[in-house]
Amino acid sequence: MITEQLVDLSRLQFALTAMYHYLFVPLTLGLSFLLVIMESCYVISGREIYRQMTRFWGKLFGINFAMGVATGITMEFQFGTNWAYYSHYVGDIFGAPLAIEGLMAFFLESTFIGLFFFGWNRLSRLKHLAATFLMALGSNISALWILIANSWMQYPAGSAFNDVTMRMEMTNFWEVVTSPWAQSTFMHTISAGYMTGAIFVISISAYYLLKGNHTELASRSLRIGSIFGLIVTFFTFHMGDESAYLTAQHQPSKLAAMEAMWETHPAPAPLSLFAIPDEEAQCNHAEIRMPALLGLMGTRSLSETLPGISDIIATNEVRIRNGILAVTLLDQLRQDPGNSSLRARFDAVKSDLGYGLLLNRYTSDISTATPEQIKQAARSTIPRVAPMYWSFRLMIGAGCLCLLAFILGCWYSLRGSIPCRKPVLLFIVLCLPMPWIACEIGWFVTEYGRQPWSIYEVLPVHLSVSSLSVGDLWGSLSGFVGLYTLLLIVEIWLMLRTIGHGPAPEPQTAPAPTPAQA
Repeated sequence: MITEQLVDLSRLQFALTAMYHYLFVPLTLGLSFLLVIMESCYVISGREIYRQMTRFWGKLFGINFAMGVATGITMEFQFGTNWAYYSHYVGDIFGAPLAIEGLMAFFLESTFIGLFFFGWNRLSRLKHLAATFLMALGSNISALWILIANSWMQYPAGSAFNDVTMRMEMTNFWEVVTSPWAQSTFMHTISAGYMTGAIFVISISAYYLLKGNHTELASRSLRIGSIFGLIVTFFTFHMGDESAYLTAQHQPSKLAAMEAMWETHPAPAPLSLFAIPDEEAQCNHAEIRMPALLGLMGTRSLSETLPGISDIIATNEVRIRNGILAVTLLDQLRQDPGNSSLRARFDAVKSDLGYGLLLNRYTSDISTATPEQIKQAARSTIPRVAPMYWSFRLMIGAGCLCLLAFILGCWYSLRGSIPCRKPVLLFIVLCLPMPWIACEIGWFVTEYGRQPWSIYEVLPVHLSVSSLSVGDLWGSLSGFVGLYTLLLIVEIWLMLRTIGHGPAPEPQTAPAPTPAQA
C-alpha cells in the first residue's frame, strides 16, 4: 500500500538531489561559451591576456563540471529505485532522450574537456579553439536531450496509451523532439545558464577590481561578461514569455496558481503585480493589477479568456467523471479485447484516463468514488497558490537584478571607468547569487506547478513511486544529504581557493640561444 508519507519522501528526495545538481548545470552552460569567446579573442588578437583569462575561468569551469557529473549520475538511478512504476509506465519514451544524451552528448563533452585542459601546448591555436567550442557544444547538446525528456513530462506529445501492454508508448519520435515545450524549455534554460555564467564572471571580476588584484584580467573579463550577459538576458526574458504562453495554452491550472487567479476575468485578463493570496477564502487581499497584460501574454489576443481556478476545478470534475468511465471500460476491455464496441467507447474517453487514476489516492475502487472524493481529486489538480505566486515573482525579481548588473557593467566598462565605480562593483558582487536563485525557483515553479502529475494529465505522482518502506527512504535521504553536504563543502573550498590564488602567470619561455652563444 502506497502511503502519503512514502510519496512525500520520494518527492522530497528527488527534489533535493535535482535542485542540488542544478547548482552546477547553469554555470557549466554559461562558462562553456564564455570560454569560447575569450579564446576566440586570443586566437584573433594573439594577446596573452586572453589566453590567461581562458585558462583561469577554465579551471573554475572544470571544478564545477566535475561536481555536476558526480551529482547528476545519481539522479538517473533514482528513476529505477524510487520511481519504479514511472519507469515501467513511460520508460520507453522517457528513457530514449536520456540514452541519446549519454551516448552522444556526454561523451562529446567529456572527450573535448580533456583536450581543453591538456591540449594547450599540443594543439595549434585554431585546433584548441575548435576543441573548446566542441566542449561547449557538447554541454549544450547534453542539456537539450535532458530537457526534451523533462518537457515530455510537461506536454506528452508523440505518444499514446497501449491498453494491451498497459503502458505509454512512443508513436512519433520527431514529435517528442520538436515539441514546442521542448524547444521553448531548452532555449529558456540555456539562456538562463548563460546569464549565470556571465554573472559569475563579472562578480568575481568586480571583486578583483575592488581589491585591486589582477586588474587587467578583471576589467576585460567584466566587459566580455557584461556584454554577453546583457544580450542573453533579453533572450531569456523573451523565452520566458514564450514559456508563459505555452503554460496558458496547455497547463492553465499552473498559470492560474502563478497569478492567484481565482475567477475567470473578461478578456484580456489583468496581470497581478502584487497580492496576498488567501487560499481559504479563495480571494486576494491588497491586490494591484496591470490591465490586460496577462491576457496578451497568455493568449496573444484581446478576445480569448484565461480560466480561473474555480472554472478549472469545475472542468476537471467533468474530466474525472469521464476518467472513471475510462477506467471501468479499460477493465472490461482487458477481459474482452476483441470487443469493438467497448474499444470505441474507451477511445472516446481515453484522454481522461489519467484524471480517473487521480481517484486512486482517495479510494481503492475508482468505480465507486463518491461525489466528495471526486471534488477532492478535482481540487488536487490545482497546486497551492501562495508558493507558486510568490516564487514566480521572486524569480522575476532576481532576473531583473541580473539585468541591472549587466547594464551597469556594460555602461561603465565600455566607458573605461568601471575600476573607479566602487558602489557599482559592490552591487555586481552582491548580485552573484541572483541567477542561481532565479534558476532554482524557476524549476520549482515548473515542477511544483505540474502537481499532482508526474506526466501531465497522464500519470499521477502517487502512482509513480516504488514500493519502498519509509525507513528505506529516510536512510537514503540521510545518505544523500550527508554526501551532498560534503561535496558542497569541497566545491566551495576549491572555488574559493582557485579564486583566491587568481590566474597563474603564463610560463615564460627562454629565448633560443643565438649562434654566437651556442
